[in-house]
Amino acid sequence: MSDTSFPESPCIGLCQMDAQRRYCTGCRRTLNEIAGWSTMDMAARRLVLAALDTRGGDPTDARPKQRRGLA
Repeated sequence: MSDTSFPESPCIGLCQMDAQRRYCTGCRRTLNEIAGWSTMDMAARRLVLAALDTRGGDPTDARPKQRRGLA
């Protein structure tokens, strides 16, 4: 990401809130961060993106597991 680019949403389309940690298991943002994303300036978005790394876990782990049908 260059200094002049406007950070895009980290949403990966796997929206599910983790009640214990209080953030989305897909993008790891809090409800307030998700709700305010569209009105945040570049600096605020970068702060949120930097905080995501400290929240642990891999967002791809949130993907639903595929189930195999019974044969």
